[in-house]
Amino acid sequence: MTRRRFLASALGVGGALMLGWGVLPPRSRQGRRDTLPVSDGEVGLNGWIQIATDGSVLLAMNRSEMGQGVHTALAMLAAEELDVPLARVHLVPAGPETIYGNVSAAVDATLFFHPRDSEPGNETQTLRTTRWILSKVVRELGINMTGVSSSVADAWEVLPLAAATARAQLLGAASLQWRLPVAELSVRDGVVSHPSGPQAHYGELAQRAATTPAGEVRLKDRKDWTLVGTPAPRIDLAAKVDGRARFGIDTRLPDMLYAVIRHCPMLGGSPGRVRVDAAMQRPGVERVVHLGPYAGSAAAVAVVGRSSWHAKQGADALEIEWQAAPAGAADSRAIDQALERAARDAAQRDGGFVFHSRGDVHAAARSAARHVEATYRAPYLAHATMEPINCTARVKDNQVELWVPTQVPSFARALAAQVAGVPESAVTLHVTYLGGGFGRRLEVDFVGQAVRIALETGGRPVQLLWPREEDMTHDFYRPASVALLRASIDAQGLPLALAITSAGDAIVPRYYERCYPLLATPVDLPDRTAAEGLFDLPYAIENQRIAHVATRSGVPVGFWRSVGHSQNAFFSESFIDELAHAAKQDPLAYRLALLKDMPRHRAVLTLAADKAGWKAPLAAGRARGIALHESFGSIVAEVVEASVVDGKPKVHRVVCAADVGTVVNPAIVAQQMESAVIFALSAALYGRIDIVGGVVQQSNFPDYPLIRLADSPAIETHLVPSTRAPSGVGEPGTPPLAPALANALFALTGRRLRALPLSLA
Repeated sequence: MTRRRFLASALGVGGALMLGWGVLPPRSRQGRRDTLPVSDGEVGLNGWIQIATDGSVLLAMNRSEMGQGVHTALAMLAAEELDVPLARVHLVPAGPETIYGNVSAAVDATLFFHPRDSEPGNETQTLRTTRWILSKVVRELGINMTGVSSSVADAWEVLPLAAATARAQLLGAASLQWRLPVAELSVRDGVVSHPSGPQAHYGELAQRAATTPAGEVRLKDRKDWTLVGTPAPRIDLAAKVDGRARFGIDTRLPDMLYAVIRHCPMLGGSPGRVRVDAAMQRPGVERVVHLGPYAGSAAAVAVVGRSSWHAKQGADALEIEWQAAPAGAADSRAIDQALERAARDAAQRDGGFVFHSRGDVHAAARSAARHVEATYRAPYLAHATMEPINCTARVKDNQVELWVPTQVPSFARALAAQVAGVPESAVTLHVTYLGGGFGRRLEVDFVGQAVRIALETGGRPVQLLWPREEDMTHDFYRPASVALLRASIDAQGLPLALAITSAGDAIVPRYYERCYPLLATPVDLPDRTAAEGLFDLPYAIENQRIAHVATRSGVPVGFWRSVGHSQNAFFSESFIDELAHAAKQDPLAYRLALLKDMPRHRAVLTLAADKAGWKAPLAAGRARGIALHESFGSIVAEVVEASVVDGKPKVHRVVCAADVGTVVNPAIVAQQMESAVIFALSAALYGRIDIVGGVVQQSNFPDYPLIRLADSPAIETHLVPSTRAPSGVGEPGTPPLAPALANALFALTGRRLRALPLSLA
């Protein structure tokens, strides 16, 4: 039995096996000096740091850059501890070794229950043990993923330690070479020197440093930081301005072919009889390839051509008799109605899986002065990444080589090996820049398709491209969701009890089933992403019952920027506003009263309100709304200033305040908050996927619009100073926008909008 298979088999024991693995502390993730391959005289000092002959630093990069600035942030951590200019840090691809896995993401993905819960509802011993083992397995396998807003948090202790260790070795080498005490040496801009005159740059010391023990390694004190905490320019900026940056779709190789795909218009459908004559007669068309289902995708047909245009013309000429999905045709309206029935039925009988329970909501309800109840709903959403789905693959001599914009190289490599029938060690994967991820590129279906096509091209590389219409109509969508919220309030309007029952499809179990079956569990574990942002509210409400009904709609669902927080913040923060209105209190004052024991949340909320001028008068026809939400370890409050123009909402200004822990680069944090606001605003005003007869009705940006520059608001970002470890940045700015806008529209019109997208029609 292989070690990996043994690890996987542990998932089925349900409590019979207790394994004593550690949690991969930073020191155990340093790697060896030969972990990274070297060339051109480079010297490896550990698994993260190499030194070039000119003294520049090569940093192993294990995270995907999709616009969030992670390459710059991680390079800053290394440059700080090594005392080198940021421009002297160059990135090299990290390999598949365990040290590069994302421990923070693994922990987050497997903590299905609120860690603060002392009474975790109906969590059984079997579920607890299975969850614990799954967490250990994910850590042990070292799964490399960029997601869960965890990249900087995961690197926070690992990278500085690796860089500081390398620095200590280099200083030690200089000390031995010059026979001078280490304590008398200093480093500036990558040059080690002594007051008596000797000096050498890192490249001149690297060979000796590689065999020099590091001795005692000390990280810099915060007061000595010169780079971390500054708005240093992004290291990818110039390349993205002048066109040198290479995204997946930019890959060009000698003798390359191109492929365009066609799926059945009906979700879950498949191709039956395919007439290829018309396609093969098109100029530049080489062949037609039938594709099976890979990693959750449906069976499809691809046309290979000498250019992407040739391939697309051929694909359009295919005559295909489509076969309907065996499970029948999905319908989003019927699914929405079924979700509401499921939530109401569960609420009436105290059903659903209880993610959080405290006190007695029924006893509190009997003593309440009044009750407030509301039903909220959110639709399916597509990712709509700017770069279309693509992957370039070459299969030759039992070797697979991939050029792919992916968030999960571990899963991509595993699927490529499976499809090609080779070991994972025979797969070389190049992670390109990503033209947007948002969770869609956590999927690997398109990788399996590209490798299958490459098996038919005689060793020639082939680039698979999904037209926008295929992407929009065959996405892994943000699940539709319905939530029933009920509060019992006292005579002063303060909540005595809060009961929330939501319903929607689970993401995590289905994701592991399709992307990495090794981690699929014999027990269908509850998916905390379905209820996150509801079971962990910061407000002082003594009696709570937060439950979720997991459904299976038949619609493919996946992670979407901020995952469950994206809809659950809309539900909870809109409802808190409803309670403030019922209590005849100011929405800000009402929230502050419920946050008396939550100083971080109060500080963020107060900062946002102050910077927005919450109490200052507005021009006629405008109103403000506010919302607060915690996700991925960060707390974000947003104040939206809005009006109604020609019967439609118009957002003029968004003020964002955030506590994201220690800030590595404030400019990047501000950019990510702005990005999240724009992303969330598009969804709040326009985002919806409608399914009729199993067919997605939206197909491109004309019917799935995004916010344009002319409609973008002014956005301000204000950060709360903190000495805590860094927390999430890429996603936490998304959840508060929709409720803040809905609350502003209520203040303006008196209409409470409880469904997304927000419409006054």
